[in-house]
Amino acid sequence: MTSEQQRVVVIGGGLAGLRLAARLGARDGARTEVTVLGEESHVPYNRVLLAEVLAGRYAPEVTALPDPGPALRRGVRAVRVDRADRTVHCDDGSTEQYDALVLATGSNAVLPPLRGLFEPMGRELPDGVHAFRTMDDCLALTAAVAAGSGVRAVVIGGGLLGVSAARALAERGAQVVLAQQGERLMERQLDADASALLHAHLTTLGIEIHTGCRVRGLTTKARGAGGRRVTGVEFADGYRLDADVVVLACGVRPRTGLALAAGLDVRTGIVVDDRLRTSDPRIHAIGDCAEHAGRVYGLAGPALEQADALAEQLGATTGGAAPGYTGTRALTRLTLGTAAGTATAPGGPGPLDLAAFGETTPLPGDDVVRLADATRRTYRKVVVRGDRLVGGVLLGELSTVGALARSWEDAESLTDLFHLLTDDGGS
Repeated sequence: MTSEQQRVVVIGGGLAGLRLAARLGARDGARTEVTVLGEESHVPYNRVLLAEVLAGRYAPEVTALPDPGPALRRGVRAVRVDRADRTVHCDDGSTEQYDALVLATGSNAVLPPLRGLFEPMGRELPDGVHAFRTMDDCLALTAAVAAGSGVRAVVIGGGLLGVSAARALAERGAQVVLAQQGERLMERQLDADASALLHAHLTTLGIEIHTGCRVRGLTTKARGAGGRRVTGVEFADGYRLDADVVVLACGVRPRTGLALAAGLDVRTGIVVDDRLRTSDPRIHAIGDCAEHAGRVYGLAGPALEQADALAEQLGATTGGAAPGYTGTRALTRLTLGTAAGTATAPGGPGPLDLAAFGETTPLPGDDVVRLADATRRTYRKVVVRGDRLVGGVLLGELSTVGALARSWEDAESLTDLFHLLTDDGGS
C-alpha cells in the first residue's frame, strides 16, 4: 500500500459489505485498499435466497455472491474498535488499521423470552430449535426435516420471515403449524384483505395457522449424551402441541454491540447522517445495522443503495463531494410456491406472488382503490393521497407492480390510475 492509498476496513461480509468493496474496487482500486472481515466461514451468500434453499429449490452454492477475492478475510470476527488508534481488533489476535471504517454488521435473529428456551445460566438452544437467519440455520433445518417423513414443525412468527420458512418447510414435506401473535399474517406489509388471501393460500399448502396466538414456552426432554431436545410448544391458553422442530421467526435486531462498545450513537440501529457517517466521522454504517433518519430498513434493496452511495462518498474524498443518501423507498416482494405433491394435482394451488410498498393503511381523507378477482385469486389495492400514490398491495398477479412502483418512487402526479392498475398499465 502506498502512502496515498486510503485504507477502508469493512466489518461484515454480507450483501452490503461486499457490494461496497466491489464498488470501491471498480471505482478507486488504485487509491483504495479494502479489507472485509467476514465472521462466517461459508462462501459469501445472498441471505434473501435462504428460503429457496430450505425449500429445496436451490442448492446452497446457487446463493453465492460474486467472489470478492483477497479483500475478504473469512471466518474472522471483529471484537473491538479502537477509535483513538483507528484499529480493529479481531478474535484471532490480528489487527486492521483504517482510514475509514464501515460497519456492515447486519442483524441477529430475535430470540423470544420463552420458558424452556434456555437452561438457567445457559445459552444453548435445545436440539430441534432453530433460528432462520444464516446459512448454518438453513442447513440445520434442512437436515432436521430430511431426517424422516412427517416431521412436525412449529414456526413461531407470521411475518415475512415466518411465512417464508413455513412455506419452505411445507415444500419439504413437513407438517407445519404457524403461530402468529398478531391478528393477521404479515401485518406490517399487508392489509386485512390481502392477509386473508395469504392465509387461505398457505392453508391450501397444508399449513395450519393460528393467529392471535402467543407461544408461552417450550417443552423439552433430556437426551442421552447430555443436553435437551424440544418436544413441543405451549401456548398462553395452556394448549400444548407436539413438535419435532421449532423455528424462531420472531424478527431481527440490528447488530450494534461493536458500535455501542466504541461509544458511537446507537438508538434502534447505528445512527448515520446523509453521508452515512456515524457520530465518529471516520466510521460509517450501512445495511441492516444502520439507522438513517430514524429508520432501520432491514431489506436488501436499501442495503445495496446505501453501499453504492457510500462508495461514492468514499471515492469522492479526494475529488469533491458526492450526493448524499436521502433514503430508500423499499418494496417487499415474495413468491410462495406449492407444497410437495400439490403442483401437479388437478385444481391444486399454484404459486402466489405478492408485493407491498409504501403506506398500505390509509389515513383519513385518503382514497383507496381495490380490484379483486376471486376466480383468478388476484387482489390489487392502492392508497392515493391528493394526486400522489402513497402505497399499495398486490397478490396473485404482479404485471402492474413495475408501473405502480415507479409512480410511487418518483412521486408522480397521477393522471390515469386505472391504466396503472390494469395489466395494460404494467406492460
